[in-house]
Amino acid sequence: MESTIVDGAWKGHLGRGLAPRELQFLLAVAQGMTAKEIARAFGIAPGTVVKRLACAMFKLGVHRQGAMVAEAMRRQIITPLCLLLVAVMTMQGLDDSGIARRDRRPTERRGGELRMARRADSFDLVG
Repeated sequence: MESTIVDGAWKGHLGRGLAPRELQFLLAVAQGMTAKEIARAFGIAPGTVVKRLACAMFKLGVHRQGAMVAEAMRRQIITPLCLLLVAVMTMQGLDDSGIARRDRRPTERRGGELRMARRADSFDLVG
């Protein structure tokens, strides 16, 4: 059975190559936190956070934190919880036959007419 860590809008999966603390810090980086902010949140020294993140980057084969987050997503070590929300919204958008409902408003013609009027006004400058 695989364990997960949920932190904010991210879900991390243990047992996929990163230590639990590395995964926690990776999730914090994915949320946009700095090493100092992570250290303050966990009550540890910023140097400890930097070392753990460096170990995670080494394990993932990257040199920057942005690349670390992207590689962890590619390997499905972390996933944003918004994907779950999109899946739920998609399922709710289907009717009983499995066909997507169309709840669209009719298109407005006024926007197109306004563009045509502006285009016509721009030709008045030639003289």
